[in-house]
Amino acid sequence: MSAPHILFIMTDQQRWDSLGCYGNETIETTHLDWLACEGTQFDHAYTPSPSCVPARAALLTGMDPWHTGILGTGKSQGQMGSNYPQTMPGELAKNGYHTLGVGKMNFSPQRSLNGFHQTILDEGGKKQDPGFESDYEQWFQQHKTAPYGSLDHGVGWNDWLSRPFHAPEYLHPTNWTVNEALNHLETRDPTKPFFLKVSFTRPHSPYDPPEYYFDTYKDSPLPDPEVGSWANIHDDKKEAMKPDAWRGIRSKKDIQRARAGYYGSINHIDDQLGRLFDYLKRNRLWNETMIVFTSDHGDMLGDHHLWRKTYAYEGSTHIPLMIKLPQSAGKQVSRVKEPVQLQDVLPTLLDVATIPIPSGVDGVSLLPLMTSENVTWRPFVHGEHSACYADEQEMQFLTDGKMKYIWFPRTDAYQLFDLEKDPYEKHDVSKELTYKEDLEKWQFRLVETLKTRTGWTHNGHLISQKNKPYAISPYYEKWK
Repeated sequence: MSAPHILFIMTDQQRWDSLGCYGNETIETTHLDWLACEGTQFDHAYTPSPSCVPARAALLTGMDPWHTGILGTGKSQGQMGSNYPQTMPGELAKNGYHTLGVGKMNFSPQRSLNGFHQTILDEGGKKQDPGFESDYEQWFQQHKTAPYGSLDHGVGWNDWLSRPFHAPEYLHPTNWTVNEALNHLETRDPTKPFFLKVSFTRPHSPYDPPEYYFDTYKDSPLPDPEVGSWANIHDDKKEAMKPDAWRGIRSKKDIQRARAGYYGSINHIDDQLGRLFDYLKRNRLWNETMIVFTSDHGDMLGDHHLWRKTYAYEGSTHIPLMIKLPQSAGKQVSRVKEPVQLQDVLPTLLDVATIPIPSGVDGVSLLPLMTSENVTWRPFVHGEHSACYADEQEMQFLTDGKMKYIWFPRTDAYQLFDLEKDPYEKHDVSKELTYKEDLEKWQFRLVETLKTRTGWTHNGHLISQKNKPYAISPYYEKWK
């Protein structure tokens, strides 16, 4: 098989059930649904750490969060550096690919390339480095039609508030991202296979799609939040009053508007991807191109009275993943039920491109799952996130897509969910006698997963981390 072109499409903060192909009957995602039909859809894909920086570090390097040195966003955690032993674009560039990145990268420093030959950035308003201004912001200022800014609609980067974009649609970052991607395809080195990463800053808040897309959903019957019998612990009335609240009960109207903006943002992305897919078809590149679509993590959208991400629950950790192989790879299966993670994407790309997988990669190539019905696979995946909004929400989780076990190290509390019967985790079965053996099995699995970490386990039991220093990976200083 000759080296295929690779188009890697990534959204920010998109939960798995926000696509038609994953069973959502309300949202319009025609082009992504078609992509799923053309390739393989992974039903149980999970982020290893549900916030932007740790998830993207794992994706970039193919390493678990412990080995990237970034265990979350918040207490004692850093930025994604530029000193990793391998990166997705770096390995491809070393093996003859022309590597291009458009949109959100989350690198530190922000202009570092991490293996790309070139990046054109929209960092979602993030100005981490002195004097940094993203390429999108510069373009926006040059092309705006009046003296307004890109966020003059008044909705913040983590708000549950929602409203239509205040400027003409062509100025929206979603349109800009696809325009830049198409420009890159037109001006790429034609003698090399391309690796193009197209990374959208939406549907991450602000939930601000163009008016057409907001209006499409504002009065539609959208799914109500899933609220567990245990979720009263997040009924924080003071926190709920904040426009960027991480938890608390909002009105049905507030939730409807937030979800309308979120759905509209995804519908908008899908329509713009239609332009990108059409370019590949018209230029006879579709059959020669491997296409990957995924997100870094999800968004709770009011489920269990929670907003944003960093939680172990499905809305935050369960992500979409679909991969279309190049035609030369032969037949691929339509659905995969095995549990997979973002770390698996890098070795998959290298495997398809017949490039050796570096020894430091923790992920496993998904190619055998996509081309064979009978593959021996991992029994579960592990995820974690350090304390961010509050100590009590620091978590560790394990899941095989059928059951999920969650442990909260700083309270020593735990939950167990039967995802086959209860896919939205509304009923904690950890105290039910009929699940006693399941609970013991999953607790043992987490002990085995964490046993190499000093002070986390002892004699087959998990040790509470209450009042202890926040965990820092030994790789934190090495790679930053």
